[in-house]
Amino acid sequence: MAKNEPTARMKRKNYEKELEKLQIELCHLQDYVKENKLRVIVLFEGRDAAGKGGTIKAITEKVSPRVFRVVALPAPSDREKTQLFFQRYMEQFPAGGEIVIFDRSWYNRAGVEYVMGFCSPAEHDRFLTLCPQLEKYVIDGGIILIKVWLEVGMEEQERRFKARIDDPMRQWKLSPMDLESFKRWYAYSRARDVMLSKTSTKYAPWSIIRSDDKRRARLNCIAHLLKAISYKRIKKDKVRLPKRSHKGRYNDQASLRGMNFVTERY
Repeated sequence: MAKNEPTARMKRKNYEKELEKLQIELCHLQDYVKENKLRVIVLFEGRDAAGKGGTIKAITEKVSPRVFRVVALPAPSDREKTQLFFQRYMEQFPAGGEIVIFDRSWYNRAGVEYVMGFCSPAEHDRFLTLCPQLEKYVIDGGIILIKVWLEVGMEEQERRFKARIDDPMRQWKLSPMDLESFKRWYAYSRARDVMLSKTSTKYAPWSIIRSDDKRRARLNCIAHLLKAISYKRIKKDKVRLPKRSHKGRYNDQASLRGMNFVTERY
């Protein structure tokens, strides 16, 4: 166990207290990004059940979807398979005032596609060569690029998979591909090692977050994002509700009588 690795899972009360503080800061970051027309990409990678979805939810649940936009692309269509590999991802890149969060990204080619044989060794090598060049082009164009790898341990991944099997509200998260990837732990480990060594650069480094404790991982990730994007709090005038106009006043509830209301079961 690493020297600074937590030995106990974080308590919910402490987690929620710290999360609230960080989510308030995300709202300040949002204001700054919007006012200054920043363009930000945050991409998440990691094994299945590493906690990407929960971390992204913690980031986005208190901010505007017009600023924080989540992209989770499905498998490419037949048409997309004939395009340049990066093309469908670049279509999702941010405009001014947007933070785009990729729930998996073009790094599929270095992970699932490579391990499962969906791309050739030559295509894999070409990706690892061109990817740093493309990312430099993106960054030189003014986009802030943050790359996060969530690292879950073997035993914790197995525990989460078993929990999904037994929970009807999480069974949708399991697919035949997930089960196949579960069998190939070490193949994914080697693919991860190659990917990190070839694509972690000074201008676009990978940031690795241990995610066996989901709560700590979410907090560490948000704190990292807030540090990675330079921002200042935007001063705003205090919002005051205006007086309602009584012009044209009428009984607007009586006009709803006879309409089809949903049965109040609760």
